[in-house]
Amino acid sequence: MLFFPVVERKMKILIVEDNDDSRYLLALTVKRLGYEVIEASTGLAAVELAGAARPDLILMDLGLPGLPGDEATARLKADPATSKIPVVIHTAFNQGLRTDRALAAGAATILQKPVAAAKLREVLERYLNSGNEAMIIAGRENVGELPKLGLDLTH
Repeated sequence: MLFFPVVERKMKILIVEDNDDSRYLLALTVKRLGYEVIEASTGLAAVELAGAARPDLILMDLGLPGLPGDEATARLKADPATSKIPVVIHTAFNQGLRTDRALAAGAATILQKPVAAAKLREVLERYLNSGNEAMIIAGRENVGELPKLGLDLTH
């Protein structure tokens, strides 16, 4: 009798960040949390890569060259092939027009840069383990209460 090992697939996160250093640190943190990482540095590249690679979640900056993160999110949510992928906005922008547009386009939530590794883990687990569109919608109900978070890569 032959036995085949069960290979568990790592969940894949698409990190969209135009700043090389920020993208590197965020990717390092996400990898250390146990996820596979793919990267894009522009909004257009993110839309194309998401369609081809089908990540489980997208961490999207707003201030991207060419196609800004809010517009990239709108395109992803308008495409049936990528519309169910949770998009978590990771930005230095304070709450305002850009974050409001991203949420209106379908982003799950906003993470204010810098973000603590523990908070990042919590958000990734919430949206990756839910498998439930209702959780994503619930994350948008209190738009006025967006968290202010800090990045701590020492832990």
